[in-house]
Amino acid sequence: MFKLPELKIGNLKIWPPIVQGGMGIKISMSKLASAVANCGGVGTISAAIKSDHVKDRGNIEEHMAADVTELAEEIRKARSMTKGVLAVNIMVALTSYERLVHVAVAEGADIIFSGAGLPMTLPKLVEGSKIKIAPIVSSARVAELICKSWIRKYNRAPDAIVVEGPMAGGHLGYTFDELKDEQSMPKLEDIVKSVIEVAEKYGTEKGVKIPVIAGGGIFDGIDIAEMIKLGASGVQMATRFVCTDECDAADAFKRAYINAKKEDIMIIHSPVGMPGRALRNKFLEKAERGEIKFKCNYLCLKTCDPKKSPYCIAEALTNAAKGDLDNGFVFAGSNVDRTDRMMSVKQLMGELVAQAEAALNGEKSIQPA
Repeated sequence: MFKLPELKIGNLKIWPPIVQGGMGIKISMSKLASAVANCGGVGTISAAIKSDHVKDRGNIEEHMAADVTELAEEIRKARSMTKGVLAVNIMVALTSYERLVHVAVAEGADIIFSGAGLPMTLPKLVEGSKIKIAPIVSSARVAELICKSWIRKYNRAPDAIVVEGPMAGGHLGYTFDELKDEQSMPKLEDIVKSVIEVAEKYGTEKGVKIPVIAGGGIFDGIDIAEMIKLGASGVQMATRFVCTDECDAADAFKRAYINAKKEDIMIIHSPVGMPGRALRNKFLEKAERGEIKFKCNYLCLKTCDPKKSPYCIAEALTNAAKGDLDNGFVFAGSNVDRTDRMMSVKQLMGELVAQAEAALNGEKSIQPA
């Protein structure tokens, strides 16, 4: 009888081996993260916050300080609700990246996941702490670049590597050409296998085990089982956790997922200079026509050019998280159209485990997922 394996990240033991992906802005916060951690998985708070507690909207320093303060508060809230494993997802592209890393360490987060750029200085930023650090990569080439650099400069290997494939929601680490159609996209299975080779190579060099966590388009327990069979140590899932009772997003945001059809899913040209997967709505249609006017008060992302941007993505995502989809839009994974109901995090985790273990044993699961 095959059981799902335990995911080990350093001295952290995680079962089931499910990482709830970080979702900004204000989609995966303390409520969702603590619920996932209480079920044994990794609960992840997104550090892409855009705090509302700013009096002077044009003061960059005040914006940065408010974001850091709010992240600290969210970690404390989550920690008050769980003794499980808590992570923070901190995008390299965030202007306040270094400060956010420091507060994650200071507040006792267990893991930092870092992508949307190359986290080359992350080991230095967490030096002297016990926090685990895991880059998010889109290819074996990027994984090798990070491993080689971290070991050479800091004598440290990643504690884990997350592979985020092209079927994920939100910002994607691929070119627009690679995302033109699903048939020509790089396959998550191929990327995972090649990253595992890199992890084994540099793990052997450092005498450690570097677990590889597969993400991007993973929807059910059957998908989880497939990744485990390939050699992944765990999976990252984000879209599935939106339609849970504990998700921090507004009900209107969750209903957009439940009502989504396959034809609603689109790849957008994000103002931050990266492709992104989102659900088409009137706001994005207006943006395509150049009908949205805005003023940037705070360059929250280093890669954003307000002069060329059709809208403020931080403001749009904040509005969406609050349920105002007339003035915002929803990021989502490639299988969002399969989402059809609300449930608790506990119910979702139970169904995923039951289905994954049935698949590992060649059985048909009676549990829907």
